[in-house]
Amino acid sequence: MKQEDEKEEIVVKVLLDSKVTELVISSEFARKNKFKNKKLERPIYVRNIDSTFNHEGPIEHIVGMELFYRKH
Repeated sequence: MKQEDEKEEIVVKVLLDSKVTELVISSEFARKNKFKNKKLERPIYVRNIDSTFNHEGPIEHIVGMELFYRKH
Protein backbone atom coordinates (compact mmCIF):
# COMPACT_ATOMS: atom_id res chain seq x y z
CA MET A 1 0.00 0.00 0.00
CA LYS A 2 1.31 3.48 -0.89
CA GLN A 3 1.90 6.08 1.77
CA GLU A 4 -0.05 9.31 1.29
CA ASP A 5 3.13 11.34 0.71
CA GLU A 6 4.71 8.72 -1.59
CA LYS A 7 5.30 9.91 -5.14
CA GLU A 8 4.62 8.04 -8.33
CA GLU A 9 6.35 8.71 -11.64
CA ILE A 10 4.31 9.30 -14.79
CA VAL A 11 6.16 9.67 -18.10
CA VAL A 12 4.34 11.63 -20.81
CA LYS A 13 5.08 13.44 -24.06
CA VAL A 14 4.25 17.15 -23.90
CA LEU A 15 4.46 20.31 -25.96
CA LEU A 16 6.94 22.62 -24.24
CA ASP A 17 6.67 26.42 -24.45
CA SER A 18 9.64 28.16 -22.84
CA LYS A 19 7.62 31.36 -22.23
CA VAL A 20 4.77 29.66 -20.39
CA THR A 21 3.88 31.02 -16.95
CA GLU A 22 1.38 28.35 -15.86
CA LEU A 23 0.89 24.66 -16.58
CA VAL A 24 -2.48 23.10 -17.31
CA ILE A 25 -3.51 19.45 -17.48
CA SER A 26 -6.91 18.12 -18.42
CA SER A 27 -9.31 17.01 -15.72
CA GLU A 28 -9.55 13.66 -17.52
CA PHE A 29 -5.74 13.18 -17.30
CA ALA A 30 -5.78 14.15 -13.62
CA ARG A 31 -8.62 11.73 -12.89
CA LYS A 32 -7.08 8.81 -14.84
CA ASN A 33 -3.76 9.29 -13.02
CA LYS A 34 -5.43 9.70 -9.62
CA PHE A 35 -4.09 13.18 -8.86
CA LYS A 36 -5.47 14.65 -5.65
CA ASN A 37 -7.08 17.95 -6.51
CA LYS A 38 -8.03 20.99 -4.48
CA LYS A 39 -10.94 23.25 -5.40
CA LEU A 40 -10.03 26.89 -6.03
CA GLU A 41 -11.88 29.60 -4.11
CA ARG A 42 -12.54 31.37 -7.42
CA PRO A 43 -12.43 29.73 -10.86
CA ILE A 44 -9.91 30.94 -13.44
CA TYR A 45 -11.59 31.79 -16.75
CA VAL A 46 -9.37 30.95 -19.72
CA ARG A 47 -9.44 32.90 -22.96
CA ASN A 48 -8.28 31.61 -26.33
CA ILE A 49 -5.91 33.51 -28.61
CA ASP A 50 -8.95 35.14 -30.30
CA SER A 51 -10.21 36.41 -26.89
CA THR A 52 -13.15 33.98 -26.71
CA PHE A 53 -13.61 31.91 -23.57
CA ASN A 54 -12.32 28.35 -23.86
CA HIS A 55 -15.13 25.85 -24.46
CA GLU A 56 -13.78 23.55 -21.73
CA GLY A 57 -14.86 26.09 -19.12
CA PRO A 58 -12.95 27.63 -16.25
CA ILE A 59 -10.15 26.03 -14.24
CA GLU A 60 -11.73 25.06 -10.93
CA HIS A 61 -9.16 22.74 -9.31
CA ILE A 62 -5.40 22.58 -8.80
CA VAL A 63 -3.04 19.66 -8.21
CA GLY A 64 0.46 19.54 -6.79
CA MET A 65 3.22 17.99 -8.88
CA GLU A 66 6.92 18.12 -9.60
CA LEU A 67 7.97 18.29 -13.24
CA PHE A 68 11.31 17.17 -14.60
CA TYR A 69 12.63 17.62 -18.12
CA ARG A 70 15.66 15.50 -18.88
CA LYS A 71 18.08 16.53 -16.09
CA HIS A 72 16.19 19.69 -15.09
